[in-house]
Amino acid sequence: MEQILDKARALADEITLWRRDFHQHPELAFQETRTSQIVADHLTKLGLEVKRGVGRTGVVGVLRGSAPGPTIGLRADMDALPIQDQKTVPYKSGIPGKMHACGHDAHTSILMGAAKLLTRHFRPEQGNIVFVFQPAEEDQGGAQEMINDGLLRDFQIEAMAGLHVFPGVPVGQITAVRGVGCAAADTLRIKVIGNSGHAARPHQAIDAITATAEVISALQHIPSRFVDPLDPVVITIGKIHGGTASNVIAAEVELLGTVRTLNPKLREQMPKLIEQVVGGVTGALGASYELAYEFGYPSVINDDQMVDLALRTADRLLGEGSSKIVEPSMGGEDFSYYTHHVPGVFFRLGVGNPEKNAVYPLHHPMFDLDEEALPIGAALLSAMALDFTKRGITS
Repeated sequence: MEQILDKARALADEITLWRRDFHQHPELAFQETRTSQIVADHLTKLGLEVKRGVGRTGVVGVLRGSAPGPTIGLRADMDALPIQDQKTVPYKSGIPGKMHACGHDAHTSILMGAAKLLTRHFRPEQGNIVFVFQPAEEDQGGAQEMINDGLLRDFQIEAMAGLHVFPGVPVGQITAVRGVGCAAADTLRIKVIGNSGHAARPHQAIDAITATAEVISALQHIPSRFVDPLDPVVITIGKIHGGTASNVIAAEVELLGTVRTLNPKLREQMPKLIEQVVGGVTGALGASYELAYEFGYPSVINDDQMVDLALRTADRLLGEGSSKIVEPSMGGEDFSYYTHHVPGVFFRLGVGNPEKNAVYPLHHPMFDLDEEALPIGAALLSAMALDFTKRGITS
C-alpha cells in the first residue's frame, strides 16, 4: 500500500496538469470529443486495449493480467455543466457558460493516473481491470448508453467501482454508504392552465400564477403529510415560466422540477400522489393542468463486499480511521445503472480544504478542490482493483 501511494504521488504533477487542462476545456454531455481523444491517446500510449465510441463518446481501456481471474470496471465520468465559472484561478474555464462544477475533470484525471500507475508499476497477476471513461452523467444517462453498447457484456465486467470528489469531506478521507447510496432522481413537468384577462379585473379571469403558487405550496405537503416521515422524499421546483406583462393575468405557467426518493415502492407511488394534489388544487381554483412524470436515474445500490473493499483499502492506504460509513444522499447519480447489473460501490473522495478555498458545494460556480486528493484517488482505485482481481466477489 505504501508503494502504491508513493508511486501515485510521483504522478501528482501529471495528474494535476490533466485536471487543469480539462477544467479549462469543459465539454457538455455527449460532446466530450476533445476529452475522449486525450483519454484514448493516453490509454493507447500505455499499451492498453482501447475501444472508443462506447455510449457515443465513451472510451474503454483494458489491462489484462497474466492469468485468468476476476474482472473489475473502474469508472470516471467526463462531462461538464452549463455553469459560468466564477473562480479567479489560472485554470479557470475558458468556455463561457460551461464549467466542471461537479469534479468530473478530477474523476477523469484520477482514472488516467490509475491506468498509468497500474500499467507501469502494478500490473495484475491475474484477472482484468477495465477503465471506463463515461460521457453524460449529468441528466442524460451516459452509463445506460454504455451498457446498451455492451460495456458489461463485451468486457465481462463482474463488478464496478467509482468515486466522486466531495468538498464536504477533508482530503485524506473517504465516506461510503451501505445499501441504497443515492436517491432515484425523476423529472416533474406541470402546466397550470387558467384564462387570461386584465389585471384590474381578476374576477373575470383564472389566474394561472396564483394557482401555481398554491400548487407549489401544496406539493410540499406530500413529504410532510402523505409520506412516512422516516421515508425520505424531496420535491423541488427548479424552474417556473409564465406570464407576459405586469398588467396581464397569466393564462399558463410551466413548472419543471425533480422528485427524489430512496424507497423504490414510494417512487412508484409519487406520480399518483402528485397528480392527486395538483388536480385538487387547480380544480378548486377553476384552473386545469397537464402533468408529465419521467422516471430518471434509479438509486445507487452499494454491494456490502464492495463497500468493505473500499473501506479496507482506504484504511490500509491512508491510515486507520480514514474511512467512514455515512447516511444516503438525496443526490442522483447514473452510476446506479451499473449497480443494478453487477455488484458495485460508489464512494466519496475527500477534497475539502478551507485553506485552499475548496469549500464550495458541487454545482456551485466557485467550486474547486484540493488537488492533493488527486493522487490519493488514483492510488485508492488502483489498490481496490488489484485486491479485487485476487479475491473477486464471494457468494
